Amino acid sequence: MFMPVSRTASARTPRAKPDAPRVEQVFFDDPAIDRLMGVVMALATEHYVLRDRLRALEEQLAAAGHVDMARLADRAEDPEDVTDHSDAAEFAEELLRPLLGLQQAAGASGRFSLKSRGRGRRRR
Repeated sequence: MFMPVSRTASARTPRAKPDAPRVEQVFFDDPAIDRLMGVVMALATEHYVLRDRLRALEEQLAAAGHVDMARLADRAEDPEDVTDHSDAAEFAEELLRPLLGLQQAAGASGRFSLKSRGRGRRRR
């Protein structure tokens, strides 16, 4: 059964004072996984906020006559737009590489890394 447990509290811990620091909840055996899940949830929240704001902006632009929603929807499904598809494929490959066990110790490479922009190079 999946139950949160406390890292620092015993089974008979007295009630904490209102201004006392809160005990960390633990869901997995490894605390790094708990923190990673926190990062994933924070990113998912930000993603939803951005998606919602984009939808609101598109609706406002369409209402003002600046954007044709039908053309915008057609563009997303256009198989001829090879640039967007290759860009999305490259991004997905870089994002999923660690899950496949192919992550390199040197870190990310390619278009979405700092190295490709000249920031990751060490000066000698």
